[in-house]
Amino acid sequence: MTLIKSNPILPGFPRLFDDFFTKDVFDWGFQNYSSTQSTLPTVNVIENNDAFTVEMAAPGMEKKDFQIELNNETLTISSQKEERNELSEGDRYTRREFSYQSFVRSFHLPKSVVDESKIKAKYENGILRVLIPKREEAKTLPPRQIAIA
Repeated sequence: MTLIKSNPILPGFPRLFDDFFTKDVFDWGFQNYSSTQSTLPTVNVIENNDAFTVEMAAPGMEKKDFQIELNNETLTISSQKEERNELSEGDRYTRREFSYQSFVRSFHLPKSVVDESKIKAKYENGILRVLIPKREEAKTLPPRQIAIA
């Protein structure tokens, strides 16, 4: 058992402080959610000079389980999967548990940075990878020497 000391003047301050640093400040729960209260797949976003790569951990799924949509500047990755165990004739249910999984993750892609026509996705070994190329104008130019006249 753990004892927690209470502050009578500011009773909620420690919790407020902890919540601020342990929750995602920019995810207000409106664009990334799971409708079955299951865990959301974890995501890595990797940036290099040429592209962004979104890696989503989703083991046990198949590529047909995903829907990827680009609407204006929002990339949405979603999935809805239902598993049913069919019984043979004459079987009875003693206990049957359904398995439903669904989630939605959304990412803002500014048109000034991303080349929307070249986005590609691949699902392999439990990881969904979405390659999002950058526009030429958005790429960082290498340093160059400027001649003095």
